[in-house]
Amino acid sequence: MSADREFILREMGLGPRWKLRVALAESAAKATPMEVRTAPEACASPGAEPVATVAGAGSMNWDELRSAVAACRQCRLCEGRKQAVLGVGDVNADWLFVGEGPGAEEDQRGEPFVGQAGKLLDNMLAAIGLKRGVDVYIANAVKCRPPENRTPTPEETAACLPYLERQIELIQPKLIVALGRPAAQTLLQAEVKIGAARGRLHDYRGIPLIVTYHPAYLLRTLLDKAKAWEDLCFMRRTMTGKKGG
Repeated sequence: MSADREFILREMGLGPRWKLRVALAESAAKATPMEVRTAPEACASPGAEPVATVAGAGSMNWDELRSAVAACRQCRLCEGRKQAVLGVGDVNADWLFVGEGPGAEEDQRGEPFVGQAGKLLDNMLAAIGLKRGVDVYIANAVKCRPPENRTPTPEETAACLPYLERQIELIQPKLIVALGRPAAQTLLQAEVKIGAARGRLHDYRGIPLIVTYHPAYLLRTLLDKAKAWEDLCFMRRTMTGKKGG
């Protein structure tokens, strides 16, 4: 095991358990440009011109989707945001990681997972041979920061769900990883307990989905980092099986 890999595992609070022997393949999924639609906004001021929003998300290409999310007024989260955060990474990625929502730094910079939780996520990716932006896309269940970084409400995740669904349709990932309970419940549309949901394959419209802990939770609960490592190994085995099959 390399010194860099050992350092990464130490950062996660874990010792070396395995090393990778499988290289990642490239994905060839392509997005198809489609027509944008418009709809009124919940937070728009009186007399405001309608903009592209969630109503037409299912037919949007990437440029249209970015514009729609940036202008969205479908829930109250739009009132306190500095900017909406669509996601970041390889739009043809095999791996899709979905978190909860932007925090303060993400709201400022317009990119998901850029604070301490983001550093831990990057270390977790590196531990299984992945790198942000290379065959990896990172998104969130909601695109605007909830006040005080609270958990998004069901109404807020429902308002943003068509955007996330369209992202998944455009990316066509081979594996989805739900980081934390809000992301898992949004994707699975069911009540989820992380302890019961992790360690097995779920299904999102024919795409394998794995549930694990959110990096922010792992920063607070160091004892569960060992379980997160088990989940990372499970992710890698799952992807290796898909590419081998």
